[in-house]
Amino acid sequence: MSSERESRRLDVRLVPFAVTCWATTAVGILWGSRTAWCLVGGAFLAAVVLVSTGVRSGTSSWTPHRTATLALLLFGSVCSTAVAARVQAAEAHPMVDLASKGAWVTLVVEVADDPQELASFGRRVLVDTHLYEIRKATETIRASGTIVVLAPSDGWRGVLPGQKVVLRGQLSPPLHRNLTMATVRVSGPPTEVGPAPPHQRWAGTLRARFAAAAAVLPPDEAGLLPGLVVGDTSSLSTEVKDDFTTTGLTHLTAVSGANVSILLGAVLLLVRALGLGPRAGAVLAAAALVAFVVVARPSPSVLRAAVMGSVALLALVSGRRKQAVPALAAGVIALLMWSPALAVDFGFLLSVTATAALIVVAPVWVDILVGRGWPQAAAEMVGVAVAAFAVTAPIVAGMTGTVSAVSVGANLLVAPVIGIVTVLGAVTALVAAIAVPVAELTVRLTQWPLWWLVTVADHASRIPGASILVPSGPVGALLVLSAVLLGGVALRARGLRLMLLGVAVGLALLWAPVWPSSLADGA
Repeated sequence: MSSERESRRLDVRLVPFAVTCWATTAVGILWGSRTAWCLVGGAFLAAVVLVSTGVRSGTSSWTPHRTATLALLLFGSVCSTAVAARVQAAEAHPMVDLASKGAWVTLVVEVADDPQELASFGRRVLVDTHLYEIRKATETIRASGTIVVLAPSDGWRGVLPGQKVVLRGQLSPPLHRNLTMATVRVSGPPTEVGPAPPHQRWAGTLRARFAAAAAVLPPDEAGLLPGLVVGDTSSLSTEVKDDFTTTGLTHLTAVSGANVSILLGAVLLLVRALGLGPRAGAVLAAAALVAFVVVARPSPSVLRAAVMGSVALLALVSGRRKQAVPALAAGVIALLMWSPALAVDFGFLLSVTATAALIVVAPVWVDILVGRGWPQAAAEMVGVAVAAFAVTAPIVAGMTGTVSAVSVGANLLVAPVIGIVTVLGAVTALVAAIAVPVAELTVRLTQWPLWWLVTVADHASRIPGASILVPSGPVGALLVLSAVLLGGVALRARGLRLMLLGVAVGLALLWAPVWPSSLADGA
C-alpha cells in the first residue's frame, strides 16, 4: 500500500523553479529593468547569506532543504539577469524614442503571424512582425525587436508569415508591456513584399485548399472547421464567434493543447493498430507534431499549445502524473526562456493552468466519481470539464469581466464530437493537399458534428444568465475564485448539495417561460 501511495505522489521538485522563472520574468517586463536588477541583487545576496551561514554551522547543516533553497536562489538570479538584460535593451531601443515622438518612419519587417482582424476597428488587421531595418532620409539603422502593425485589411490579409515587407507609418508606444518595441499605424498596403519561405508557402496553400474543401458545408460549419483544426478563424461568422464566447467554447477555435493531444493520440492509436514499435511511433508522432505546427503557424501561441498538448498526452498515455508534472514545469521554463513575453500573456496562463488541471486535479475527481459508481467514460468527461472550468474561470473573469454560467454544460455536450471533428478535419486537410474534390467528399463526414457544435453554442448562449458580468481585473478574479472554492466545499456536504439543487431548480422554473421564445429564435 505504501508503494502505491509513493507511485501516486506528485513530483513537484521542478515546480518552484518554473514559478520562479515565470515570476521574475513577469516582474521584469511589467516593472522595468531596474526592478529586475534589484531582483538579481536580492537573490544573489540571499544566496551568499545562505552559504555563509552554512559554512559557519558546518557540513551537518547542509540539509537537502537548504541545498534546494540555494539552487532556487541561484536559478532565480540567472532568470532575473536574463530578463533584466532583455528589458534594458528594449528600453534603450531606438524605436522607443521614435514612438514617444509619434514619428513617421519607413520600416523593413518580417511578418511573424497571420494578420488578425479587429472587429472594433472596422476593416483593419493587427500584424505581429519582427523588425529588420529603420530607414531614414540620411541613414539606415539595422535593428531587431517586435513591432505590431495596425493596418487596413486590403493589401495585408494575404501576407504570409516569413515574408519581408516594407511599410511606412506613424509610430506610437506599444499597446501592452510585453517587450514590444512600438505600434505602427499604416494607411495602405506595404510598398514592397518579399517571397515567403517554402514551408510557409506550403502551409498557406494547404490552409487555402482546406478552406476550399470546407466551403461545401453550410456557412457556419464551413467557417468553423478550419478554426477547430488549424486555428484559422478568418471565415468564422461574428454570430458564431459571439456564441462560442458566451458559452465558454472559444478555446475550441484557437490552437490549443487539446488539438495537439487529440492529433498525437490518433497517431499513436494508428501506430498501435499497425503494430509498429515505440521508436517508429515516436518518429511518426514527432513528424505529425512538426507538420501541425507548420500548418497552424509556428507562433508563440502554437508552440505553447504544442508543448502543453504533448505534456497532457504524456499524462493520459502513461497514466503517470508523477512524470507529467515535471514535464509541464520544464516546458514552462523552456517556453519562457525562448519567448519571455509569454510570462505576461493571458493565453499562456490559461494554457498552463488548464494543462495542470488535466494532469493534477481531473484524475482525483475522476477517481472520486468512479468510486461513487459513475461509469469511467462519464467520470472522465465530467472530471476534465469541471476541473478545466474551476481553474480557468477566475482567469477569464479577470481578463474579460465575464463568467460563462453554461460553460461546463456546453463543454460536456460537445465533448463527444470534438475528437471526431479534429481527426476527420486533419484527414480532410491532408486529402485536400492532394485533391480538393476528394476532400470535399470526406469533409461531409464532419457536417453533423459541426452542426451539433453550432447548435449547442447557439441555444446555450440564448439561455438567460448564460454570461454573468463581474468586475474585471484582480477583483473579479478573486470573486470568481471564492465562488469556485465555495462551490467545491458545498458539493462535499449532502445538505448543501441539496440546497444548491433546489436553487438551480428554482431558477430554472423562474426562467422557464423565457426558454421557448429563446429556442425558437435560435432555430
